Parts: sequence; C-alpha cells; structure tokens
Amino acid sequence: MQKKKTVWIVLAVVVVVLAILVGSVVSSYNGLVDTREQVTAAQANVETYLQRRADLIPNLVNTVKGYASHEEEVYTALADARAALAGANTVDEMNEANAALDSALSRLLVVVENYPELKADSQFINLQDELAGSENRIAQARKDYNEIAQNYNTKIQKFPTVILANLFGFDAAEYFEAAEESQTVPSVNFD
Repeated sequence: MQKKKTVWIVLAVVVVVLAILVGSVVSSYNGLVDTREQVTAAQANVETYLQRRADLIPNLVNTVKGYASHEEEVYTALADARAALAGANTVDEMNEANAALDSALSRLLVVVENYPELKADSQFINLQDELAGSENRIAQARKDYNEIAQNYNTKIQKFPTVILANLFGFDAAEYFEAAEESQTVPSVNFD
C-alpha cells in the first residue's frame, strides 16, 4: 500500500513538473509571437508614413514644374526613387530607397532656391509643410520601430528563449538606420 502511494506521489510530481514546463514553453512561444507581430506592425507604420511622403512628392513636383519645367533630370530622379520605395520589401531595401528619395528631394529643393516666386506660392508652401510633417512622422515611426525591434531582438537572444527562437525560426529584426550620406555635414556657401 505504501509503495502504491509513493508511486502516485512521484507520478503526480512528474505531471506537475511537465505541466509547468509545457506552460512555460507555450508562454514563451506566445510572447515571441506577440513581440514579432509588434515589430511587423511598427514596420507597417513606417511604410505607411513613407508612402504618405511619396504620395505628396508628385504634387510638389508638379508645382515646381510650373515654374522650372527645364529641370527634367531632378524630376526623373524623384520618380525613380519613388518607384524604388514602392517596390521595397525589406527594411534594408526601404533604407536604400529612402536615401535615394532624400537625395532627389534635396536636389529639388536646390531648384526651388532658384525661383523666389515659387517659394512664395501658397500651394508650394502648404505642400512643403505637409512634407515636413511627414518627415517628423517618419522619424517618430522609425524610432518606435527600432525600440520594438530592439526589444524583440533582445528577447530572442536571452536564455532559455533563445532555444525556442532557434527551434521555431524567430529571426532577428533589422533596424532602420540613417543613410551614410546623412553623416556628412552639408556645406553652406553664401557666394
């Protein structure tokens, strides 16, 4: 009788330990899924703001074209950069396309400097304000994304979650990074 009771106690302890282990694995897995989905949602937010900015650019270009129709190279560069951004699928591709778009926009703004009447045009001013607002939203969305990506990347590297992450294919999230060109201080020349 005593032996049977001991067997039942051992069996109960084993079942409880297994239940705790299974519960822990399920909880860790679900936590990884939740965090990965937060990363995906944050990336979608960045993409939405990038798309909003890209959608504003044709209006800006058309306004500038009215004043400076001979600057075709700048308009082509902007169109190509918008197309690359629209076709970007990964964070790295978005970073590259966004850098090209930033460069093309900079050249467009140089063209604008040569046309004082354009700088005073109310439609142009409104578009420029909307574009500036989009830039601010993009910067905030990237910051939010990078924070969530850091949380996720940290989570999948910690023990014992790293075992589950490797077992179930949870890969590290890429970060949005500043383009290399942004590290260079622009020169200002008043000649």
